[in-house]
Amino acid sequence: MRLTSLATAALIVTSSSNCLAAEDENLQLNETPQIATTFVNDAILPLIKPWHGASESLVVAADDPWATPFEQNGLKTSPSYDDTFVWLDKLIAQSEMLHKVSIGKSPQGREIWMIVASKEGAADAATLSNNDKPTLLVQAGIHSGEIDGKDAGMMLLRDIVFNGKAHLLDNANLLFVPIFSVDGHERASEFNRVNQRGPVNMGWRTTAQNLNLNRDYAKADTPEMQHMLRAINIWQPDLYIDVHVTDGIDYQYDVTFGYNLAQGKSPSIYKWLENSYRPAIEAALTKQGHVPGPLVFAMDNTDITKGMSLWNASPRFSNGYGDARHLPTILIENHSLKPYKQRVLGTYVMLEASLNSIADDNTKLTSAIQQDKYRYSPRLTLTWQQEQQAQGWDFKGIGYTLEQSAISGNEIVRWNGEPKLYENLPVIGGTKADISVSRPGAYYIPPQWQEVIERLSVHGIRMTTLTHAAEQTVQQYQFSDAKFAKADYEGRQRVNATVESQSVKLTLPAGTVRIDTKQPLGDLAMMLLEPQSPDSLFQWGFFNPIFTRTEYIENYAVEPLAQQMLTQNPALQTEFNQALKDEAFAADPKARLRWFYERSPYYDNQYLTYPVVRANQ
Repeated sequence: MRLTSLATAALIVTSSSNCLAAEDENLQLNETPQIATTFVNDAILPLIKPWHGASESLVVAADDPWATPFEQNGLKTSPSYDDTFVWLDKLIAQSEMLHKVSIGKSPQGREIWMIVASKEGAADAATLSNNDKPTLLVQAGIHSGEIDGKDAGMMLLRDIVFNGKAHLLDNANLLFVPIFSVDGHERASEFNRVNQRGPVNMGWRTTAQNLNLNRDYAKADTPEMQHMLRAINIWQPDLYIDVHVTDGIDYQYDVTFGYNLAQGKSPSIYKWLENSYRPAIEAALTKQGHVPGPLVFAMDNTDITKGMSLWNASPRFSNGYGDARHLPTILIENHSLKPYKQRVLGTYVMLEASLNSIADDNTKLTSAIQQDKYRYSPRLTLTWQQEQQAQGWDFKGIGYTLEQSAISGNEIVRWNGEPKLYENLPVIGGTKADISVSRPGAYYIPPQWQEVIERLSVHGIRMTTLTHAAEQTVQQYQFSDAKFAKADYEGRQRVNATVESQSVKLTLPAGTVRIDTKQPLGDLAMMLLEPQSPDSLFQWGFFNPIFTRTEYIENYAVEPLAQQMLTQNPALQTEFNQALKDEAFAADPKARLRWFYERSPYYDNQYLTYPVVRANQ
């Protein structure tokens, strides 16, 4: 038995359309792999076979009045920001079903537009919610060079308005963000993504501030991400699709996609995605001549036999964030070595099938979301260890050889373009629970930590503010052995530390913010506030000032202080004698004096102390 989510890619097809797709596939298998000549980087990319699938019927003629810019230019280009919205504005003007709203502006002043598509013509979130239909949010261009979703979505909207697909909105709504990273999109060049076959001009991976939006979900530093998170809170989608194009190894799959694992924060959502959503989507893709599969990450890009990685994403990524906030989230990774036409058409099929899926299975989807939102597990896993999975993967790969490179002096992979099945590859995933914590009743954050409080508000986490000081017994973390990252990462200096917890009685001042963990975003709050969580605001550096000592004691003062302490507390002498058995400590005069200072009433009792505390109520 193979991994169930992987085996569905080999569905048996029986319709006439499926037969045509199968014939196309057989034709491709008989084609000789060749060097492509469409894009500027084709000559340095692996060999490829021609592709033809039933989804090509979705393309309209270049001279059609409603051909998209992608269709007008031979299925190999993608329009600029301005041209995209000139075309979309004309389409929107033709239909009461479509409206355009801004979710906010980029740092360079561009609007981040979202198209709202509904049968009722809703133009705001309240009106959309009133139609009681599930809502699909599709986000294209979070990495703006990976822009397949924009052109696919434009085609789909056109067909909803003009080509008989308005029924897709009978029982579902669509929110479509054609370009998320709008500033990066306009830093376009044919030389931007060397590992990707088209479009001709591709945007830049990061924002104008050189930040990666798909590392920003948890910390939410960028204006773009803050706008998106507010839009999610306002519009409350039931399914969130984030469209990417991958890098890495060569293989047969052209559309791969994944989501949270069964071991994550949203097990009911996982079951729906795995048992209802994936089979329906893979069947639709296969029928249209595509080769769907799960996300592909090789353990070793030079040795496929070492197996594949089953990714358990953390909340800095879209799918990991969706898991933490119980929003079903799909990460699409189209295969970068497949031609742009093939990737766009595969994305179109997947988006259309996703609308059908949420419409057909709305009751089960809604139930799964509600179960996870109100589960309130007594313990939450913060980190995971890697382990080999019980089931392997019959992997649809591409043959390759290793050659010694005279340039690098290393062995390099040469893909030959020929399909090859790698049977029962090991699958290694982060599914073994590592660090876990109990669920507190609430967290309390002192009012001075305004950036932290503001960021939690952006996420939509509910909080209240104490109007009067209150005395409580709470759990507080103390840090030691802090390790700061040697280099800046995504605009921040990350930190990790050893954590110890102690029970203390504190007076919480007026203005302190209280966060109840029994709320729909309670798990997300825990992932952001527990310091051992890899995407906690602590590890992202929001609390780094606590590592700075600002008061000191001079040697001439600590010497008599130490004598006074030993005289007043004979037990301290025994403790000091024990410490002197450590040769390094005994030989370090500064460490010996510091030992007394740290035990004196003059020492800063907030140094290395986490200001966020846990309480039972």
